[in-house]
Amino acid sequence: MGPAAWAQRISFNGRITETSGQPVPFASVFVRGTSQGATADDKGYYQFTLTGPADTLTASAIGFAPVKKAVTSDAARQTLNFVLGSGGVSLGEVTVRPHENPAYRILRRVDANRRRNQKTELASYDYDSYARNELLINNLPDQLSRRKLLRQITAVADTLGLERDANGRPVVPIFASEVLSHFYQNNNPLRQREEVAKTQMHGAAPREGSVVSQIMGSSFQDWDFYRNWIRIVGKDFISPIAEGWKFSYEYELQDSLMVGDDYCYKLKVTPRRPQDLAFKGTIWITTDTYALRQLDVEVSTQANLNFIEQIAVRQELTPTTAGPWLPTVTRFVIGIRPSKGSTGVLARISTLYSNFRVNQPRPLAFYDKPLEIAADAYDVPPGYFAQNRPDSLSRQEQLTLTVLDTVRQLPAVRSVLELADIVVNGYYPLGKIDLGPILATLGYNNIEGLRLRAGFRTSTEWSRDWQLRPYVAYGTQDGRFKYGLRVQRVLERRHWTVANFEHRHDIDQVALLDNDYALENPLFEAAARLGNISNSRPLLRDLTSVSVQSDLFRGFTQRVMLRRQQFQPLYPFAYYTQEPRPGNPTGTDFTLSEVIVESRYARDEVLVANNQNRRTAVGLKRWPVFTARYTLGLNHLLGSDFRYQKFNLLIDHSLRLGQLGRTTYRVDAGYIPSTVPYPVLKSHLGNQSVFYNAGAYNLMRYFEFVSDRYAGLQLEHQFGGFLTNSLPLIKQLNWRLVGTTNLLWGSVSEANRRIIPTTDPVTGEPLPAFQSLGRLPYAEVGYGIENIFKIVRVDFLHRLTYRDRPEARNFGVKLSLKFSL
Repeated sequence: MGPAAWAQRISFNGRITETSGQPVPFASVFVRGTSQGATADDKGYYQFTLTGPADTLTASAIGFAPVKKAVTSDAARQTLNFVLGSGGVSLGEVTVRPHENPAYRILRRVDANRRRNQKTELASYDYDSYARNELLINNLPDQLSRRKLLRQITAVADTLGLERDANGRPVVPIFASEVLSHFYQNNNPLRQREEVAKTQMHGAAPREGSVVSQIMGSSFQDWDFYRNWIRIVGKDFISPIAEGWKFSYEYELQDSLMVGDDYCYKLKVTPRRPQDLAFKGTIWITTDTYALRQLDVEVSTQANLNFIEQIAVRQELTPTTAGPWLPTVTRFVIGIRPSKGSTGVLARISTLYSNFRVNQPRPLAFYDKPLEIAADAYDVPPGYFAQNRPDSLSRQEQLTLTVLDTVRQLPAVRSVLELADIVVNGYYPLGKIDLGPILATLGYNNIEGLRLRAGFRTSTEWSRDWQLRPYVAYGTQDGRFKYGLRVQRVLERRHWTVANFEHRHDIDQVALLDNDYALENPLFEAAARLGNISNSRPLLRDLTSVSVQSDLFRGFTQRVMLRRQQFQPLYPFAYYTQEPRPGNPTGTDFTLSEVIVESRYARDEVLVANNQNRRTAVGLKRWPVFTARYTLGLNHLLGSDFRYQKFNLLIDHSLRLGQLGRTTYRVDAGYIPSTVPYPVLKSHLGNQSVFYNAGAYNLMRYFEFVSDRYAGLQLEHQFGGFLTNSLPLIKQLNWRLVGTTNLLWGSVSEANRRIIPTTDPVTGEPLPAFQSLGRLPYAEVGYGIENIFKIVRVDFLHRLTYRDRPEARNFGVKLSLKFSL
């Protein structure tokens, strides 16, 4: 009976040894041309279940000739042992020149053949993907392991027979997942799509539908070593076959041997500087096409990284029918440990790829939704993954999943999961509603006194398409109740068409109006909204808005908003309601009715639905993000006091500059060709707190400058370890240099100056004035050190212009905290 007629599943096991009888650790057993197979353990034992037709199994290992054995369908369980002999071959094509490393010739050939071998030369490709993710805690000290939660988990693991580490300490599994999906990529233009068919999670799993639960497939880590840079945990690591390989790596030609059906050169790679973000290990290059056949590398423990104990990547590749190579297996391990000897976290990610199709492109509209989750993806019948995963779990992997499914039901574990959800999301889940944000419950400022706030948001248990977010607050000093309500309705998901309604009655500040995008630092935002807020000109604000947004095409989001705002300043303020002349009528409160049209274009942005009614951007943006906004103020509509226009353009981008580091810039430009009071103009965001904020002008006072036409450039360059890794003493500290430059051009028209009287029409007291920039731009530069004690950043800032202004700070030192790897 031929293999194509097989219907049953066959389980294989056995041992792989040398001719001397010694085991061959981590040898491979596989069905050639497929992803079916397994890797032996350190004693040479293997086991796996054959899920498709085959008539031959092949065993191979580095340094040994592959061995094939025929298989039949006679028994459901079969034992096949393999004995491997030597498989070395001569170098053949390598010519050794005087004074030249022979590996350099091979790397030059890799460069010359790059275009024929790298997958980006394909018009398109797609494949089946199986991803398995595991998260474990290791190096548990005795005192910690005796705590109730870990003691319960350890007891379950020991009862089921899960192995401990080399020191006899328990390895506690926390979470695991399996994802079956189909991945598509179009290369010109670059488009990606992943369709998740089934996913199951074990242990301390995130909520179903959350971003974390959805991005565990294949499309969110592109392991393409033909690229010059590989991005891992937010850092850029230079590839061992990058175009500038000679400047970053040392190479040693060790052998030539068989890897599967391919004769390969075996090369040892080592970073020239141990502190660099580079790899050490082994790569295998085919002798005929000079393609990357296999890679087994790790990051040096001396690399300028925080908390990282281990990063290791193993990848195997196969040629496609069109020529370029695609990976068949990628295994990634990362170990995180806060300090030497402390408890660590170990993550293991294995991805297997199969059923390749190349150069069969889909229409570009097919890629409009980068991630598609099947409606029944989380409904996994018992035994489904056992029947459909392309490889077999080892006994320890099987035990890990069993332990996780058991401990998830422990009361102590469920309590910890609930607490973690509160910390991450800021809300306390109560079935159909989530209470919060918890951190906003209590606050204090000199206008409200003690501020008490209570609110909630509805969850997807209440509705998948609707979300309500009401709140109420009270100030013990001003005696006012504040309140707000936001309603969101998801109208259509393919193009993410969403309608929003908001009504809010609360205290705000002129200095923070229209600066929401810049409030990036939570410490800065807390400092700006708490304490003495009189300098930022507080006002009572009533806001009502209705908006609709939709993705018109990939990367382009259009939003239209109708908004009405009423302002009641809580500080001395007035403006002329008629001709701006002393003695003419003035007003204090004012109302605005606006139409806002906003277009946003992010060429390669991937947006994932979070909890099924919110979206989060994931992945790296390689192109600038453009946001254009037009605001039209309508006079006399719903009591509005002004007619005006606003134009605004915002550009955000982050540039990788290789070993020189990374540059991030933001361009913010606007124009208001209308006559309105200064709270309607642009108040540039200053920073009088001790905390650094990349979105603010850090030596500018709150409300120091106002503009009706302006252009700002905020530039930050992170050198990483480019300079500090070469300094004999400093490199041991793993400090990293950073440089900043902030420039702002702006002005205010004479009409917008004259609309504000100089004295209070009632009391005759001088009114607080506002200032604008002159011919010179506002300029500040800074330099700093980040990664002090792994979390602290210190910036030293110099103000270059407007240094003689009252209360101007011409030099400042600001702190920020950031957990950076």
